[in-house]
Formats: sequence, C-alpha cells, structure tokens
Amino acid sequence: MRMAALTTSVTVAGLMLGVCAQAQDAPGRSVALPGTPPPEYGLPLTNDQAKTAAEGAIAEAKKNNWHMAVAVVGTEGELIYFEKMDGTQSSSALLAQAKARTSALFRRASKVFADQFAAGNAAFMTFPDAARPVASEGGLPILLNGKLAGAIGVSGGTAQQDSVAATAGVGAVRP
Repeated sequence: MRMAALTTSVTVAGLMLGVCAQAQDAPGRSVALPGTPPPEYGLPLTNDQAKTAAEGAIAEAKKNNWHMAVAVVGTEGELIYFEKMDGTQSSSALLAQAKARTSALFRRASKVFADQFAAGNAAFMTFPDAARPVASEGGLPILLNGKLAGAIGVSGGTAQQDSVAATAGVGAVRP
C-alpha cells in the first residue's frame, strides 16, 4: 500500500515538474518544448493581444472549415477573451475555457495531461475540482519574451485540429 502511494506521488511530481522549455520562434515570442521546467510568469496578455490570439485561431479554423470555440485566459486562468463560431457544438465553449485554464495554471500544454492519461497515469484526476487539468489537446501557453503571459484553449474539432488552431493563435501574438 505504501509503495503504491509513493509511486503515485513520484509520478505526479514528475508530471508537475518537468515538462516545458522555451525556444524562440520569433523575436520576443517563445514556444514551449517538452523536457524542462515550465516558464516563469510574466506580464499578462493585454485585451488586444488576447483578441489577436483568438483571431489567429479562428482564421485557421475558418480556413479548414472547422467550427470552434476559442478562449484566451491570463496567467491565473481568468478569461480575457472568448469567441464561439456559428455551428460550434455547445460543449466546446466549456472545453475551450478549461483547456486554456489548464495551460495557464500548469504552465504547459494540455496535451501533456492527455499523454499522461494515455500512458496509464491518471493520478491528476484525483486533484481537487478547481485544480483538475483537462487531459485533451488544444490548450497552449502563450509565452512573451520567454515568460508566461496567458494561454489559449480551442475546442470543436479533433484533438489534432484543436491543437493546430491553438498553435495558430499562439503564433499570431506579438509582444
């Protein structure tokens, strides 16, 4: 019994600690990479930056004829901007916000939790409701000047489609 508890604790600690690095993909903007500690907190996104991120994701969705909801949150997971395209399934509104909140609060892509779940590690499902992450692709941190400024969450397509649209949203934001 003690060994099982220890194994779970070590697994959760590993999940929480070592998952994001930063690489420059444009001057002043970074993208998260797996394998190193998450980024430090920076200044939160402005309303204009949040809207720009959502517009980038919506443009990608329209280009591919996907119906999506997009949420952009600040560093504490608070909603800054939200948009739901016509024809998007109702559940996508809640899921987009939850994915964005997961990425902001845990400072990593929501896909990290999907990968952990797929590998059989569901220990994070025991977290209290307010801290429970969403284990689905489509939530990405937004890093400006190498620091966490917020996050974007996209829902409405497949996991991969959500991720593609979220990536486009992150790519649209400039410091």
